[in-house]
Parts: sequence; C-alpha cells; structure tokens
Amino acid sequence: MQIIDAHCHFWRLARGDYGWLAGEGGSLAPIRRDFLPRDYPAEAPRLIAVQAAPTVAETEFLLALAAEEPRIAGVVGWVDLTDPGAVETLQRLATDQKFKGIRPMLQDIDDTDWLLRAPLPAVLAAVTSLGLRFDALVTQRHLPNLLRFVERHPDLPVVIDHAAKPQPEGRAGWEAGLRRLGENTNAFCKLSGLLTEFSLKMLARPADEIKAILSRLLDWFGPERLIWGSDWPVLTLAADYDRWRDLTAEALRELSPAEQAAIMGGNAARFYGVTP
Repeated sequence: MQIIDAHCHFWRLARGDYGWLAGEGGSLAPIRRDFLPRDYPAEAPRLIAVQAAPTVAETEFLLALAAEEPRIAGVVGWVDLTDPGAVETLQRLATDQKFKGIRPMLQDIDDTDWLLRAPLPAVLAAVTSLGLRFDALVTQRHLPNLLRFVERHPDLPVVIDHAAKPQPEGRAGWEAGLRRLGENTNAFCKLSGLLTEFSLKMLARPADEIKAILSRLLDWFGPERLIWGSDWPVLTLAADYDRWRDLTAEALRELSPAEQAAIMGGNAARFYGVTP
C-alpha cells in the first residue's frame, strides 16, 4: 500500500508569522520549535504540506521546501480571499506544479459567516479556474455555512480538514452538519487531527473512539471520499506518528484492501492531483 500523508506541517519559527505559536510555556511548548522535512518521522510516505500561517510568504516557504524535498508532492497554501490582488498571486503561485490549493484559517476567524460574505467572487473563480482545491479548516459552528458554500461552488473541490474537529461533548451538531455535507455534496473529508481533540478520558481508549468516528464518516462519505493524514507535528501533542498510523490501520482493518488503499493514499492522489 502506498501511503500519502495528506496533512502535515513544516515551519521555521524565525520567519515570524506563526502567531498561534507565539509565547512561552503552555500546552504548545513541545511544538514551539522548528519542524522541517528532515524531522518528519517516516521514510516512505509522500506528503501534502499544509500552511500553518496566514501569509503568502509561508506558502512560498513551503514551495521552496517542496522544490528541495521530493517527498512533498503538493502544497496547500494561503491567499487573502478578500484582496483583489489575490487573483494575480494565485496565478503566480500556480505556475509551480506543486501548488495544489488554498486554506483560509476559518477556525481562527470569529465571524462564522465570513466564508459566505467576505471572499471575493473573482478570487474564488480564480481558485476554480486554476484547478486548485479548497481545504476547509472548520469546526462544528461552520458546518451549515460550509454546506451553503459548497453548494454555491459545485466546481470547486473541497476537503474538510480533521473531520471538522469533533469535540468530546455535544456531538449532535457535528453529526448533523457533517452528515449533510457527506450525503448532499461531493466534498471529501480528512481522517486527521483527531487525537489532539480527544479528552484525557478518550485518550485512554483511543481505538474505540476512532472506530466510532470512522463508522460515521464511512456512512456519510464512503471510503472513496475519506483521506488519511497525520497532522504532524501537531499530532505529537497527543501521540507519535507510529501510534496514529497503527490506530488508523486498526480502525480500517475490516475494510477491503482496495478501500484501505484508497483512504491511505489513493483518494489523496485523486483529490490533489498527485502521483501515488
């Protein structure tokens, strides 16, 4: 089985635009250091590097890493969707074949309605016409508006990062929102970023929790629209890479070999347009 890690991050803190990593101490202390391709903990997988700072400069940084690191098959970057100049920026970035899509950091925007009212139609049209993808970094509160957004832009490939970050409590809204997206649109969903959302109680039995979430995602999206990713190095706040890989392998065990291969690599290759 050829694995594509469809969601990992690299950063160099001295670049200075990782606001969410600023400060000292606290829960983020273990990842408040540089993480580069040489630090990635597995040898074989091909990677999709995803932005972790809302700047074009960081997108260019990731593309520079991709030019040097053959394992990086694609980059999901960032542009200001409210800036008319973003059309030209997208056109420039898209001359690099490893530039695969964009990710506005929706979870960090207080206005839940931002996605429906703020992005300029010309910029979204450019994303679509250039053959780029849209990573939706959302939580439960965004799901109704994300459904409307996907319905308004049926030709824009959308993937929901981290399965919209299901929380330990109050799953009803998450289930209803994600089910509607899975059953009524062509959106994909990433099986990633789950462990760092688990409570301590859930981390005591992660295999059961992951299977419960996966069963719902399979019902809503099917094995043909689920994409595996590690969310490394954020993952390491809860577990190491091998632990997450083993847990997901166990959760997928009852699926056919073809379905497992699709989730672990084939679907990412198809969605992002990369070679398996």
